[in-house]
Amino acid sequence: MFVDSHCHLDRLELDKLGLSLEQVIAAALERKVEHMLCVSVSLAEFTDMAATVTDYPQVSISCGEHPLHQTGTVDPEQLLQLCQQPQVVAVGETGLDYFYAPESKLAQQAAFVSHIAVARQVNKPLIVHTRDARSDTIALLKSHQAEQAGGVLHCFTESYEMAKAALDLGFYISISGIMTFRNADELRGVVKKLPLDRLLIETDSPYLAPVPYRGKTNQPAYVTAVADAISELRGISVASLAEQTTANFYRLFPLCQVS
Repeated sequence: MFVDSHCHLDRLELDKLGLSLEQVIAAALERKVEHMLCVSVSLAEFTDMAATVTDYPQVSISCGEHPLHQTGTVDPEQLLQLCQQPQVVAVGETGLDYFYAPESKLAQQAAFVSHIAVARQVNKPLIVHTRDARSDTIALLKSHQAEQAGGVLHCFTESYEMAKAALDLGFYISISGIMTFRNADELRGVVKKLPLDRLLIETDSPYLAPVPYRGKTNQPAYVTAVADAISELRGISVASLAEQTTANFYRLFPLCQVS
């Protein structure tokens, strides 16, 4: 069985896809994707996101505000209140993105620190987005004792040196369909080196559909294509990779229940 460790089911354009959410989840289950983590990108949208997936036991949720979705200062008290809810299994996604929004570095850093503090307080793992912010991401994780909460660097596209620094803090690394892209040789080199007991797989749907689904709207069923690519790269069976990454997921996110 597989797990999609990071998706955004509430952001699927279901009309464009020609499917209902129930059909999207059924398609994933048909591909043996037994669980999906629907990840929050906005505190303002959190309640609606949670309501969208509440009827599906195969879907867990996180709570946080993506660095590219910040509309102002993140309220630590609001974040804490929402993350204390029992259905929330993780804090985030949060982190730093200097590729698209370098002008908001200070606001991103402040929000990231707030998320780390809340994760430690509620004892739930962090889901970290990082792009073009390698040194600052690791520095903030270290200086604010993020290892006490643990977490994952999701949709990883950075260097092995950064991955190793995160691994040394006890974090996991999650790989998306980007590794199947033609120009992702450097990332594939990183994936070859990652310890299998710290590896997760994800779609980040509706974005970043893997080969052979490039150009289509991504969905959790396609996480199997990520597994196929990693298993071929690492020279292990897909079944073995699925078993390992699924075990890793439940170890990191123990509040998720196998459906």
